[in-house]
Amino acid sequence: MHKGDKFRDECGVVAIHNHPEAEKLAYLGLHALQHRGQESAGIASSDGIMLRMHKAMGLVADIFTPNALAGLRGIHAIGHTRYSTSGDSALLNAQPIMVQSNKGMIALAHNGNLVNAGVLRRRLEAQVPFSKLPAIRK
Repeated sequence: MHKGDKFRDECGVVAIHNHPEAEKLAYLGLHALQHRGQESAGIASSDGIMLRMHKAMGLVADIFTPNALAGLRGIHAIGHTRYSTSGDSALLNAQPIMVQSNKGMIALAHNGNLVNAGVLRRRLEAQVPFSKLPAIRK
C-alpha cells in the first residue's frame, strides 16, 4: 500500500476464462469477495455460444443455490457483488449487465461508474468482429 492509501469499500468483481466449471469458480470468487459488497450479486456465464445470467438482491450464498448454478453452466464467467456508491439499492443496479449489441449479446461487470458508457459502446460496435478478422499465420 502507498502512504496515502487506505481501505475503501468497493464492489467485488471476478472473471473466469476457459474452465469447465467457470460458474462454480465465479461463485467461490464472489463468496470470497462478499465483504466487498453485500446488497446484490450476479454471475453471467457463457458456453461459447449462449450467454446466461442470474442475479438478485442479497448475499452470495443465498442467491446462488445449486439450481441457480446448474442453470449457469459454462466455460467463461464474470461475477459481481455490489457495494453501492451511487444509484439505488435495487435489482436494476445489480450486475453483471447484459445487453444486445451489433456484435451479439455481451455481459459486463465493473467496479465504478461508467460515465462515458455511450462513447464506449459506439467504439466497441465500430470494431471489426473477431469472425471477420484475417487469420493469423505463423
